[in-house]
Amino acid sequence: MKALELNEIITYLVDLQQSICSSLEKLDGQSTFKTDNWTRTEGGGGASKVIENGNVFEKGGVNFSHVYGKLPDILKSETRTANYFHATGVSIVIHPQNPFVPIIHMNVRYFCMSEEENGKITDEWFGGGIDLSPAYPNEDDTLHLHQTLKEVCDKFDISYYPTFKTWCDDYFTIKHRNEMRGVGGIFYDHLRPKNDEHKHQLFSFMQAVGNSFLPIYAEIVQRNKEKSFNEKNKEWQFVRRGRYAEFNLIYDRGTHFGLRSNGRIESILMSLPPHAEWKYNYEPKENSDEAASLLFFQPKNWIN
Repeated sequence: MKALELNEIITYLVDLQQSICSSLEKLDGQSTFKTDNWTRTEGGGGASKVIENGNVFEKGGVNFSHVYGKLPDILKSETRTANYFHATGVSIVIHPQNPFVPIIHMNVRYFCMSEEENGKITDEWFGGGIDLSPAYPNEDDTLHLHQTLKEVCDKFDISYYPTFKTWCDDYFTIKHRNEMRGVGGIFYDHLRPKNDEHKHQLFSFMQAVGNSFLPIYAEIVQRNKEKSFNEKNKEWQFVRRGRYAEFNLIYDRGTHFGLRSNGRIESILMSLPPHAEWKYNYEPKENSDEAASLLFFQPKNWIN
């Protein structure tokens, strides 16, 4: 089997970014993505596409990056001999206007290392996932997310969904509050190819995950974007956005890697919401819809 080239992965990711942006623009019906092309001094760059103040999306970003060069110090403890790296991926975070439309996050990425610049690869892996962070419980949306992701995973390995679902539940738990930031999805990292054939399979899995974003999110947006809401709903949405920001700044690996590897700050912090709230010692009223949300945002087996 022909060896998979890095350029094939990059080409897919660039096309994925464009197709997702075009579809999200149609869903919004008002705003369009602005493109900010950027370069990294040490090597590589990317394109940040951002939509703001739309009819459906208050803020959203779809980022593509391909960065390379000397291995950052943050990763040197993870390898013995590698000196150079390539990292490429697409990362998405969407913050909707309507509190009943959930935040969604997706990332698909590939990383490789070598002893010499552009030399033989000594280590490589794929990672990624999709997860949903609603402000209010919606079992139909949650089942749609998990059922779609299970179908994607099962085409490759029936162990993927339960493994990556549990990984997602654990990873996206806000540990200092002992609560999940949403209803999970799947998360995976360090999927290392055993040979050329296996590398093609892992790349196909990356494509399947990336291609599932629009079928998952477009349906959820269409179901909820016209729902009426009030000031209380917006307040709770802002509180939940605060939780989202806490997780990304304190725990998220991608955020930490970007900041410690001299990444582009605007692209790294694109994931932060445009408006959020942190109320001191805030607790929802007993038996309220907001209190029910916290009970809903717990690890569960959504699909029997």
